[in-house]
Amino acid sequence: MVIQQRLQIETRGRNTYNITRQVAQVVESSGIETGICQLFIHHTSASLILCENADPTVRSDLEGFMSRLVTDGDPHFEHTLEGTDDMAAHIRSILTKMDLSFPITQGRSDLGTWQGIYLWEHRTHPHRRQVTVTLYGEAE
Repeated sequence: MVIQQRLQIETRGRNTYNITRQVAQVVESSGIETGICQLFIHHTSASLILCENADPTVRSDLEGFMSRLVTDGDPHFEHTLEGTDDMAAHIRSILTKMDLSFPITQGRSDLGTWQGIYLWEHRTHPHRRQVTVTLYGEAE
């Protein structure tokens, strides 16, 4: 069985957005007992990460690290048509991931105890992001 659904996520600018619950709802309503959930974000300036979900300082430390690694408005960037954060956002998304997959076990997302699924918005302004959830597996 294959099921596919698209999620729309509204962001408020650069930050991480926990989408674990939305994805879990798709998995749990699918009827798939054992399988794989594959996520894909349809953008080149945002990404998907599996990250610790208990302590938000993990995500703020990630943002701090990425800000030092890839700075907005770097004078070496030629691609600046959409603002000083645009090229930095493209690099950030390439360094992270635009897709994720994880197991479905007993009809639920089989994530680790401290894992959460996050959309990482790399642009400084709000955006409407699209994430496709594709489930492959067997129903009971």
